[in-house]
Amino acid sequence: MAAIDPASKTLAQLGAATPEAVVQKFAEVRARFDADLVADANPQNWSAFVANWSGRKSGMLTKIGDNWLKPAPKELKPIVGQEFQKLKSHIESALESKRQEIESAADHAAAARDQIDLSLPGVERPIGTQHLIRQTYDELLRIFLSIGFSVVEGPEIETPYYNFEALNIPEHHPARDNMDTFYIEGARGGHLLRTHTSPMQIRTMEKQQPPVRIVVPGKVYRRDNPDATHGYMFHQIEGLAVDTDITFCDFKGTVEYFVREFLGPQAKTRLRPSYFPFTEPSAEVDASCHVCGGSGCRICKFSGWIELFGAGMVNPAVYGFVKYDAEKLSGFAFGMGVDRLAMMKYGITELPLLFQNDVRFLRQFP
Repeated sequence: MAAIDPASKTLAQLGAATPEAVVQKFAEVRARFDADLVADANPQNWSAFVANWSGRKSGMLTKIGDNWLKPAPKELKPIVGQEFQKLKSHIESALESKRQEIESAADHAAAARDQIDLSLPGVERPIGTQHLIRQTYDELLRIFLSIGFSVVEGPEIETPYYNFEALNIPEHHPARDNMDTFYIEGARGGHLLRTHTSPMQIRTMEKQQPPVRIVVPGKVYRRDNPDATHGYMFHQIEGLAVDTDITFCDFKGTVEYFVREFLGPQAKTRLRPSYFPFTEPSAEVDASCHVCGGSGCRICKFSGWIELFGAGMVNPAVYGFVKYDAEKLSGFAFGMGVDRLAMMKYGITELPLLFQNDVRFLRQFP
């Protein structure tokens, strides 16, 4: 903005020797201010505009006060002071109105930028879900926690003692062969990748006296060739209950409760004689086919039954390894494959689908 030269001179230098001339000079300054306010007062140079007109050091009002008011002749000082106050009030009022106008315009512009257009389509933000194996784990644990079991976890690298010997699996047993177990070469004392989660049953009984009611979830490893129903790594949940008055009826009732909770109230169970070194008597637990209801279909191979897991009463020989009194104590144990149960319940025919991380597959189980 161009400087207003008259403010740098006195009224005497400007030839304003009469009241009428003084009024005229102030009117010229006021007209110049009004014109500049329209032409130059904008958000970009607002601070500079205010400083030029009302700044304390070099503003126009300061110059007029110093050059016009202070040195004015005695007879002109009243009219100069009166006109100066009028000009000052006019400028300050106009600047305040303009400031409010600029700030209001800025607020409206910001609000317009931040406004949400409700007519626009929404932005979909997909939410991740738990993997099907994790979902099945949680469902199984919920069932057993509801009847008094607690959850314990243990190491995936074990010693032959806890993985085999303390579970009454002798050295000549086929499961201990190199063809079935991943042994770790060079490990001090001999170590292996656990073939089941049963070692935590032994570790728990070593640390506490009965009653014991635990389930042990985790990954296990075996030398199986991967195919549609097998893998060298899979997931298990094994359970153990030991007390002074546990009978085979308690075992059967627990199994039936679990099957009904997992597969539905219409599911039925049956026990088939089997053999496991750490249980005696042992049984395979079957459930009525959840697809055909027991009438026979391709899923159950037209038998009406599907094998779920192995279980049985704890072999008294196991109690000797943990210094339990086999004459006073009894219990039952079970072990089930989480992957197998998930495949059965959700109709999955290929085990590798659970581990390929194909989003198209995983989205089917939100």
